[in-house]
Amino acid sequence: MCTVCGCGSETNSHGHSHNHQHDHLHHRSQSDHQHFHFGRNDARKSVCDLGQDRIISIERDILDKNSAFASANRRFLQGHGQFTVNLLSSPGAGKTSLLIKTIEELRQTVPIVVIEGDQETANDAERIRETGVHAVQINTGQGCHLDAHMIGHAIEHVDFKSGGLTMIENVGNLVCPAAFDLGESSKVVILSVTEGEDKPIKYPDMFAVADLMIVSKVDLLPYVKFNVDQAVEYAHRVNRDLRVIQLSAESSTGLDEWAQWLLSGVHASRHDHLAQGERQPEITSYA
Repeated sequence: MCTVCGCGSETNSHGHSHNHQHDHLHHRSQSDHQHFHFGRNDARKSVCDLGQDRIISIERDILDKNSAFASANRRFLQGHGQFTVNLLSSPGAGKTSLLIKTIEELRQTVPIVVIEGDQETANDAERIRETGVHAVQINTGQGCHLDAHMIGHAIEHVDFKSGGLTMIENVGNLVCPAAFDLGESSKVVILSVTEGEDKPIKYPDMFAVADLMIVSKVDLLPYVKFNVDQAVEYAHRVNRDLRVIQLSAESSTGLDEWAQWLLSGVHASRHDHLAQGERQPEITSYA
């Protein structure tokens, strides 16, 4: 959790001013935002100076606040008919390349928005924007994951089209992001064949909360020692209901199956949205 990993409290959504009046979904002060993270030194001091009960209490408070923001995000996104996917993986597993390939495949079929999370730079967001899709960059600074408060600010800058697909690229990390609900519809974890097939049992929390595991870069299988069957078996030990797609953004292997999975989610979200009479979500305010 943040009290242990030392996430920083400095966050930015590049290219946007936060001086606007927060009378939208997330009306709260900067001091309220700072409840989410300790600075790295503060976190280490917390672990040294506080008893275990106090640390657990702080962690619970952080996650309770995050859950409240996530619920507000979910109401807002569902109220705009969005199917929202949270992409999770280690660094370098191929999230951005998969996003670009997905956009090329689906942009004529469904409106797409991307929220990019990285500690620094807007490189990935710029790559997404080159496809013509709107992308919002969140830089977490020292933070090792996105949280629901950050997403709440990001979605204030998006003009959503009803029945669309919102894709969130989380910070590359298989630990902390597993604990933080962002208000997404589904979590998708990506495991590349350049990693070890035992990642699901090394980082079980991540694979336990995911709805889908993508085994990525399968075009490299002839050149690496990676046992796909063993990786899937490990994943199902942790989450027996986890769906698995083998995919290569380079060769487009598995891309059709991935696209159909996304479109099924989009169609379900559209159906739910229409069933609710396309009501706009209520504005939620946090003191």
